[in-house]
Amino acid sequence: MGILLIVLEANRDNAIVDALVNAGEFLVEPFDNVFDLKKRKVEVAVNWGLAALVYSIIGALIVRLLRR
Repeated sequence: MGILLIVLEANRDNAIVDALVNAGEFLVEPFDNVFDLKKRKVEVAVNWGLAALVYSIIGALIVRLLRR
């Protein structure tokens, strides 16, 4: 959700938008500068997308372990 809010330039003065983007920034911090691209929106989409992928894989592994 945070990727869309940044790429579509949502109004950060809105409390909900600001809270979602801040939560995304916290979760993506380890992945923040994996790729250093020239355009901010593309960089956010790639780095935050990578973080989402890694968190999804980790979540899936945890679910598989808990189902055993």
